[in-house]
Amino acid sequence: MPNHVHAALFPTIDLPRIVSGIKVASAKEANRLLNRIGPFWSSDYFDRWVRNSTEERRTIRYIENNPVKARLCGAPEAWPYSTASAERGW
Repeated sequence: MPNHVHAALFPTIDLPRIVSGIKVASAKEANRLLNRIGPFWSSDYFDRWVRNSTEERRTIRYIENNPVKARLCGAPEAWPYSTASAERGW
């Protein structure tokens, strides 16, 4: 997504620690690639606890369909960064 990220995580450590690590590493790389400095991500984030396998499947389908909804591709499988991508074999 050009302005946000969706991810399904199965954490074994504190979620804020995971999110912080992802944001720090990706912000450094994005700023390097864009030849800029300063904040990249907003400080907040939204999480949602998945409580059962039905909700897990629905959540993953939502995440995989997000690039389609944003008109970045025609099908979830066409988005190269998705678990639905045929290239990744997932």
